[in-house]
Amino acid sequence: MAGFFAVEYTYAPEAAAVRDRFRPEHRTWLSAQHEAGRLQFVGPYSDGSGALLMITADDADAARDLLAQDPFARESAVAAVSVKELTQVFGPY
Repeated sequence: MAGFFAVEYTYAPEAAAVRDRFRPEHRTWLSAQHEAGRLQFVGPYSDGSGALLMITADDADAARDLLAQDPFARESAVAAVSVKELTQVFGPY
């Protein structure tokens, strides 16, 4: 049974140009994941330090496998990734 995984991307300031270059491809990938039901929501932190994603996956390994397909991951535009399973108490579903 699929579960929710809170994902935190931490951005390194020195990779800003890489993120800018690949952001259109990254956003297209995010949109495809959302349309497929694998991405519930996503957004960058207002201070530019990273982003928060909520994804649906069978387990943490499947979540990491999905994230590895992100163009930002492929281009090493993310300094660190945290994946934590979330137990939903309230919300849609």
